[in-house]
Amino acid sequence: MNDDASPDNSPDDRPSSRISGFYNLGLDERLHVLRERGFLDSDDVDHLQSDDEGLGRETADQMIENAIGTFELPLGLGLNFRINGRDYAVPMAIEEPSVLAAVSHSAKTVRQSGGFEANCDDSLMIGQIQVPDCPEPERARDALLDARERLLAAADECHPDIVELGGGARDLEVRLLGREEDSPILVVHLLIDVCDAMGANIVNTMAEGVAPLVEDITDGEVSLRILSNLADRRLAHAQCRIPIDELAWKDFSGRDVAEGIADASEFAELDPYRAATHNKGVMNGMSAVCIATGNDWRALEAGAHAFCCRDGQYRPMATWSVEDDTHLVGRITTPMQIGTVGGPSRVHSTVQVNHDVLDVSGADELGEVISAVGLAQNLGALKALATEGIQQGHMALHARSVAAAAGAEADELDELVDRLVETGDIDLEAARDLLEEMRS
Repeated sequence: MNDDASPDNSPDDRPSSRISGFYNLGLDERLHVLRERGFLDSDDVDHLQSDDEGLGRETADQMIENAIGTFELPLGLGLNFRINGRDYAVPMAIEEPSVLAAVSHSAKTVRQSGGFEANCDDSLMIGQIQVPDCPEPERARDALLDARERLLAAADECHPDIVELGGGARDLEVRLLGREEDSPILVVHLLIDVCDAMGANIVNTMAEGVAPLVEDITDGEVSLRILSNLADRRLAHAQCRIPIDELAWKDFSGRDVAEGIADASEFAELDPYRAATHNKGVMNGMSAVCIATGNDWRALEAGAHAFCCRDGQYRPMATWSVEDDTHLVGRITTPMQIGTVGGPSRVHSTVQVNHDVLDVSGADELGEVISAVGLAQNLGALKALATEGIQQGHMALHARSVAAAAGAEADELDELVDRLVETGDIDLEAARDLLEEMRS
């Protein structure tokens, strides 16, 4: 582990996320390295080594109805990330074997070219107030817009805490949705800055609180009052720029890899059947970070997929192109309704440790990290598709999971994995037979 080589140095006081050979270490050795680097303190290490790690049964019972226990996922780190000149080791909770390997490898490639650039819009969420049978919808729309300041002030009165933190209601829009009946549906949008919160509770409280005033102004009856998970005013953006020569891989030239990735990206831009799988790979990375940080990954995915349809056809979240005949350039833009306060972060001890590891200043910085992880994961998937095919790398990692399930010890694991891949018969029974043969 060399901290002196320039690609490995962190430009500020943050520890370097470039940890060579991390995957070869044992579990306790990895925690030791992270403590030495400063990602974890002794309490964090003790927590992660404890059999009582994570969410206890009693806490789970307080969080949801009808609780019967807890369910665990593997927790790993996406390494090598440099985003806006800062280093990050990114906690990711996921069961798919290839994700951590692919995202860390991609982040290493991008790191050598200076890392990711990312930014987030303001934390604006939308609260919808529906008036389905408004007597005079056009007149009501004008009246609501004229009462904009009054409505925003009423919304702020519903949640003074967020106003004190610098957030609150920022704007108001009115939409008329056409339908077969003569009278359109009137919908009020409250645009609310929720600061470092995901914002669902804040937005719902404001929408419900303003509803009586909307009824007075429109002479209509309000129906739904709820946030929208299409958070298209709260977007995260990330990009990277990789010299083509640095993409050479095994027997493939850098140009072959770059053009293969660009071709795969174009396929996704043209075909929703391909775009769905393309985007599933992006969400492999983004959702894993959301889960690890106690965020609502269902909301993130709903917003992201809806945003992909904004022009009438389902499109890819991440795109890649060869620019100036010298660089492969990747870009991603997606809604980012996440938070660093509230929710499970208050009660889930492992989520708290994960926030310690990430060391982000707020929701906007976390959004930058998540968008960069999504772009890195997509790069890893497209690189595999453009070269040796996705299945070869997947099968090697799958073989490792099968070998562990078969009971292989640490000093037997690599040999058993090699034998399974060589035979091509990667199932539990075959692994047990090969392990017995090795031991005899």
